[in-house]
Amino acid sequence: MSDVCHAVEGCVCHVPFTSVFSPTAILRRQLPALALRWERKGSGSQKSQESSDWSVDEQIDWEKPVLTQAEIEQKIKEYNSQINSNLFMSLNKDGSYTGFIKVQLKLIRPVSVPASKKAPSIQDVNKAPRSQVVTRRTSFYLPKDTIKHLHIISRTRASEVIEALLKKFMVVDNPRKFALFERAEKDDQVYLRKLSDEEQPLHLRLLAGPNEKVLSFVLKENETGEVNWDAFSMPELHNFLRILQREEEEHVRQILHKYARCRQKMQEALTTRTPG
Repeated sequence: MSDVCHAVEGCVCHVPFTSVFSPTAILRRQLPALALRWERKGSGSQKSQESSDWSVDEQIDWEKPVLTQAEIEQKIKEYNSQINSNLFMSLNKDGSYTGFIKVQLKLIRPVSVPASKKAPSIQDVNKAPRSQVVTRRTSFYLPKDTIKHLHIISRTRASEVIEALLKKFMVVDNPRKFALFERAEKDDQVYLRKLSDEEQPLHLRLLAGPNEKVLSFVLKENETGEVNWDAFSMPELHNFLRILQREEEEHVRQILHKYARCRQKMQEALTTRTPG
């Protein structure tokens, strides 16, 4: 562990630099505030899209009109006429509709899976269901830009899409650690907007049509800027508590040392002076 020098009343001492390892500091570095971001495209840059993002202040008007049943039926017909695959949308008797959405996984950090199972590949993600009780975990990185198609209903919410994706890959992390974004290309810029839990991705897909440049979906880490402690496992929380305790003890030691040195210097000053 690296040391840092602190000057205390003319005395230089070395104390362990522990504050950078506090749980809140770690999480603040890992969870930068991201609500809506845009990134420049092209221009021959070799940088990744992640490194070329900038925050924007003004909100984009993401219109989501409420459609009548007749309009939904017409939209579905138009949607199906534009696709070149068998991923059609179909209208149900109860007025709902089913279809496919494609989600790109852009995860920076590793995910947790049951330790008894090997890390799933793209070919076998549909095999074993996700375990409900997990006592041991192992972590691994999902392949970059993994793409998964999901067959969902119009009432399926964004939070349910996240849970379904995690189940497909046997990921046992809390779903609150992840967020679903809609991605749109406009005027040579790429806009990302985080979906709320209640939004319905298939409805957004129907409104936008099948063009991926107009709308696509991306799964990313839930980077809200606030620490959601409920999203961490019991071992992680216990580890944070131990780190906090060590940090608190170190700060107390530093403060006691500082005032002890001050007291010593005052005593030395008193002994060198004559009364009067």
